[in-house]
Amino acid sequence: MAKKHVAVLMGGFSSERPVSLASGAACADALEAEGYRVTRVDVTREVSDVLAALKPDVVFNALHGPFGEDGTIQGILEYLAIPYTHSGVLASALAMDKDLAKIVGSAAGIPVAKSMVASRFDILGEHPMEPPYVVKPVAEGSSFGVVIVREGQSHPPQILGSSDWRYGDRVMVERYVHGRELTCAVMGEEVLGVCEIVPVGHAFYDYDSKYVPGGSKHECPAKISPNIYQKIQTLSLKAHKAIGCRGVSRSDFRFDDRSGEGDLVWLEINTQPGMTPTSLVPDIAAHAGLGFGELLSWMVEDASCSR
Repeated sequence: MAKKHVAVLMGGFSSERPVSLASGAACADALEAEGYRVTRVDVTREVSDVLAALKPDVVFNALHGPFGEDGTIQGILEYLAIPYTHSGVLASALAMDKDLAKIVGSAAGIPVAKSMVASRFDILGEHPMEPPYVVKPVAEGSSFGVVIVREGQSHPPQILGSSDWRYGDRVMVERYVHGRELTCAVMGEEVLGVCEIVPVGHAFYDYDSKYVPGGSKHECPAKISPNIYQKIQTLSLKAHKAIGCRGVSRSDFRFDDRSGEGDLVWLEINTQPGMTPTSLVPDIAAHAGLGFGELLSWMVEDASCSR
């Protein structure tokens, strides 16, 4: 039986375009190796016309950032009635808004760090909370626009008032949690392993440490106590279900293990995890015995509308 025709959406016009192009190319190559007929689509504003003409059996969504993982492209695919991978309209929009996602997660019993949302201009004059804290755009990914305000810093980050700031006026101010960066993938109803991210030569897991080879090390499985490992798995599946995710998601945590059981907080959920050669989900899946091509094939066969 001939395998499906898969349109791989990549690129787009968000700040994460380079990441999406890398993810899309890797996914397209792997799906072709699995025997699928693949069409690569560099997404423009005419994407609905392109897809209507292509008539693919499935869309593999390798877009990142606004328009690609915030429910926008998902709505277009629903109107076109083309089955697609990853989460649907509501879950995508909810997960992309870090503030709303934390409200839902907290209501589901998931521990989150103290935070507030404000206009970037309103917090320029004085600290909105006692340092250390983190300022991040409400609706961006790949650590774009993330600034850590350290203890003893005399004023809020002045980049927030600069014309160079490109990430919207609403920002989240969140208590900084010391410790380790941990992440866990969920695939359908199955929770996979926990991985620790160790930035190399970077203060935190920023854009370069994520996507530049050698910028970080992945410890899979994470070398943490079994009870914390299992707790992270439980919370990741709970977040996946509370937000309403489908397909593959990845939850990120901070764990301060300096005393007792430590301070574990959920940071966010990623409905469109990166699929580059240095990405986390392929590493986590590989440790679970699932090759890259097998992972992508599962995602293609799991695709649907009304997600």
